[in-house]
Amino acid sequence: MNKSQVLVLGGGPAGGAVAIGLVRLGYSVTLVSEPRPFDAVEGISDRVVQGLQGAGFNLALEQMAEPSPRRVTWNGITSAANTERLIPRQAFDLALLDDLKAQGIHVIQGRVTGIQPNATGHVAEASLVSGEQLQLQGDFLVEARGRAAPAAGVPRVKGSQTVSLLQYWQGPADTPCSAVQSFADGWAWMALRADGRRYLQLTLDVASADLPPKRELGDWCQARLSKLEQAQPFMAGAEPAGEVYARTSTPVLCEHSVGNDWIRVGDAAMAVDPLSGNGIFQALSSALQAPAVINTLINHPERAGLAKQFHEARIEGLFYRFARIGRDFYAQESQWPTNPFWQGRSQWPDQVPLHLDVTPDQVSTGVRPVVQDGLIREAQVVITPDQPLGIWHLNGLELAPLLEQVRARPDLTPAEQLSHTQGPVMGERLALWMQQQGWVDDPKGQGEHEV
Repeated sequence: MNKSQVLVLGGGPAGGAVAIGLVRLGYSVTLVSEPRPFDAVEGISDRVVQGLQGAGFNLALEQMAEPSPRRVTWNGITSAANTERLIPRQAFDLALLDDLKAQGIHVIQGRVTGIQPNATGHVAEASLVSGEQLQLQGDFLVEARGRAAPAAGVPRVKGSQTVSLLQYWQGPADTPCSAVQSFADGWAWMALRADGRRYLQLTLDVASADLPPKRELGDWCQARLSKLEQAQPFMAGAEPAGEVYARTSTPVLCEHSVGNDWIRVGDAAMAVDPLSGNGIFQALSSALQAPAVINTLINHPERAGLAKQFHEARIEGLFYRFARIGRDFYAQESQWPTNPFWQGRSQWPDQVPLHLDVTPDQVSTGVRPVVQDGLIREAQVVITPDQPLGIWHLNGLELAPLLEQVRARPDLTPAEQLSHTQGPVMGERLALWMQQQGWVDDPKGQGEHEV
């Protein structure tokens, strides 16, 4: 039996980021990754590139194309101001596994067919690409198999049921580009790689789409795409190549995402609408601090409650943040407000603003869990309506003591008070930053300065 301290199920960006973080903390890690069953392409922004670089995915990033133009038609308005980088996911995923191997992670390519807890952790059954059956033992289990992760018995929050229908087209080699267009029943995303392969995807409401039998899906999708202006350049001179793939893209939050010897990360913990190409970014956001949670659960069981509270609060906070970003973007489409697709998604998950106004009387300091030196511990942080989990540092400076310092002398301006400990230049900059965040009142004339 193959044994390691930590067993990671899933070799995408989330599982890979956790595995690398754990190896850097000194753990032995085995990761099982099932090859992607179909080719796909994903568009990412520079923000995602930075996250992938920070996670250590250097070889995977070599599969990334240069930025290409992205046209968007939304609410009847067309814009071509943005670019995105197209990543072929099969090649990207394989290169990501090479990154993991280079970091000292034991990578196994195969499908997990079963997982059971035992007296010393967890035992997984894996069917390898070669056909061999293998048993894997891990003291700690990381579930990172995305939406495919089993969730029987796990309480979940779900948004409107959504399905994405993807079909490949093949045409002559051309300049890479991508496009998005809204329509009455959903939205479409199209991408073209330099080799002429095109990816045309429709995202629809499951309940109201009235989808035909599987054998008719190709013609059904083609008929709808042919009516979209942005789809025409991708269909011109090209032909469908292969069947239509249907994938669920319903927003889902697992309300319990961590235990004493297991954790869920990435889409296995929270999967949000794929709108605006945020998939990889969302997965990384939920995974990068998981190694510190795992390290705390293993080495400091007395802090288990704190570590679990930190992870679940972070997952829930990220889920609702991304869900509200999607809600606000859907709400910008006002051409079909009563159509089921738009009506439900422009109002879900709630009506809480994405960014809340902050006034000094709403700002407090308190104790919250934070990450320090690869562990979860408690620290004094600044708590605001917009940041209920707290803000600990700014450029290495702990903020709670600085805010309390300002409040201790209401007879002085924030800049005057902070200058005593930070010097006049830094004191003035910090005071202006706090004023811009709504933490302190704006003294007369202070708003005229720049950081």
